[in-house]
Amino acid sequence: MRAMKDLRRNFVREFWRGLAIVWPIVSLLLIFMALLGWVVGMREGWPLGDGLYFSFVTGLTIGYGDLVPKDGLARSLAVVIGMAGIVMTGLIVAVGVHALRKALEDQGIH
Repeated sequence: MRAMKDLRRNFVREFWRGLAIVWPIVSLLLIFMALLGWVVGMREGWPLGDGLYFSFVTGLTIGYGDLVPKDGLARSLAVVIGMAGIVMTGLIVAVGVHALRKALEDQGIH
């Protein structure tokens, strides 16, 4: 039980360390996605909140389908938003995998 607690503590510590390293990239991706969501919303005549909502639902690859751009440029930007979201998700997952590997190594498990 103690080993599991130490593993969890080490994982959380390493995860936050890794996240601090990639945070500038993640934050730029979030800003980029928000700006593109604003542009898509403007082209589609959506309120700002709907544009941002669309951007993050698309970027996080949830894609509810309740807001769908009809304009050609807006559709192209939706693809870019999706790709940016995949990159962001990949960075966070990579940090998690690295943190788990490091935490396991610290426990002597390889």
